[in-house]
Amino acid sequence: MNNFEFHNPTRIVFGADTIAKLSTLVPHNARVLILYGGASAEKTGTLAEVRTALALGQRTVQEFGGIEPNPSYETLMRAVAQVRNEKLDFLLAVGGGSVIDGTKFVAAAALYDGEPWEIAERGGANVQRALPFGTVLTLPATGSEMNSGGVVTKKATHDKLSFRNPLLYPQFSVLDPSKTFTLPAAQVANGLVDAFVHTTEQYLTYPVQAKVQDRFAEGLLQTLVEIAPQAVAAPDDYATRANLMWTATLALNGLIGAGVPQDWATHMIGHELTALYDIDHARTLALVLPALLDVQREQKRGKLLQYGERVWNITEGSDDERIAAAIAHTRAFFEGLGIPTRLSAYQLGQEAVEAVLTQLAAHGMTSLGEHRDIDLARSRRILEAAL
Repeated sequence: MNNFEFHNPTRIVFGADTIAKLSTLVPHNARVLILYGGASAEKTGTLAEVRTALALGQRTVQEFGGIEPNPSYETLMRAVAQVRNEKLDFLLAVGGGSVIDGTKFVAAAALYDGEPWEIAERGGANVQRALPFGTVLTLPATGSEMNSGGVVTKKATHDKLSFRNPLLYPQFSVLDPSKTFTLPAAQVANGLVDAFVHTTEQYLTYPVQAKVQDRFAEGLLQTLVEIAPQAVAAPDDYATRANLMWTATLALNGLIGAGVPQDWATHMIGHELTALYDIDHARTLALVLPALLDVQREQKRGKLLQYGERVWNITEGSDDERIAAAIAHTRAFFEGLGIPTRLSAYQLGQEAVEAVLTQLAAHGMTSLGEHRDIDLARSRRILEAAL
């Protein structure tokens, strides 16, 4: 097992009817900006619950809506202007990963002295101050509610960049599984895939005798496979949605990644597909992961065999046959959720391969993966395997 330090300061408030606890979680005299996405937070009554909870005390409360999926720098800078102009001092994200990621960027950008896009360009390393913030999670997927990272897109240049900084952990996150009941089935499917791939990025690398992390990761993957049909088919099944919400959080709160090598090439390639073609983040992961596992099967051989046996119960056949079966099961899992694993499903062909490679080169993504051996030539093989 590799050396590691693990610290996660985010307080989790989990369960039904927990939004009311915002009345004590948010400072009573804070000048608060509520950030959210589209109209669903209003229609479902979630925003009304948030407003009621924050009405107690001497808080000033303002709102900023319209944060889109894959939050854009252009939109977020309008929120930054509101924070600065109104001298707001606490942020509250109400939504899924995009809203939370966007709120993290606003928290850092509002106190940044230079051009805020530099935060994304430097991966968050230049963040020295950030506004405090909390979250109310409505879409289990990204794990952003319990980590210090985010992703922001500059639409003008098709740049989608990630950033991370210890100052960008939420102070708290409220997780009420009942707030997921009204989600469209497609968003639930996206969340399942997102959490699944977050886990594999930290697990499907190479063995380092990290038995605890392996078993945790395998348990998360098994849980996602087990609950997936019910999670999509029965939107008001509280127990299933509770397990989905907590699994997605645990998939990227740092625990299973402590002391183990990590990959993240699927995400880096997927980010370029989203930036260029506006494909949902989780769906780009489903496009890339099976192809990447196929191309990297020798580098990941030991873990792929372990994954096949422990997650998919594949125990018969030669090693090569078992690896092929594990990859096939992964592809079938995504397809079974209605999420394509081929670029052709989006009417994309060789031109998309070339466009993504150009963007990877422009962003310096030329040595990806746990071995840093995924250069542009190998990325080409991965993308062509996904056609």
